[in-house]
Amino acid sequence: MARLNETAAKQIAEICDRYKNEPTPLMLILSDIQNEYGYIPLEVQELVSEKTGISVAEIYGVVTFYSYFSLKPKGKYVVGCCLGTACYVKGGGQVFDKFSEVLGIKGGETTPDGLFTLDALRCLGACGIAPAVSINGKVYPKVQVSDVPGIVDSYRNA
Repeated sequence: MARLNETAAKQIAEICDRYKNEPTPLMLILSDIQNEYGYIPLEVQELVSEKTGISVAEIYGVVTFYSYFSLKPKGKYVVGCCLGTACYVKGGGQVFDKFSEVLGIKGGETTPDGLFTLDALRCLGACGIAPAVSINGKVYPKVQVSDVPGIVDSYRNA
């Protein structure tokens, strides 16, 4: 979706139309677009603005406020390292740093091959199994720094 093609524009317009009778449709529209395409670039925000009458500034504010939404495409595998208090105290910061080292990217970045995106999460709600890592919804409990290369390899070789 680097350039908005006619098919994508039509589908986004259909998503907007789906919620035209909702009193506050923006979150529903953006969620559907994020689920469909994996990110919400500026040109999509502009189209949503045209279809809904909601300003681009308001749409951009929502997209950048909520961590669920992304302005850039994410990798096939989204690695979320919990850095909430319990995970951080039990070594979550070092686990995050090791993922960064092994993948060769910083938090919020995607590997050049498009395979991995690394995200720092504030809380997974899994304090009892800290430090926790989530990859595409699969939660890894009590992750140690030494576990990271094996976890990455299991996805590279999948």
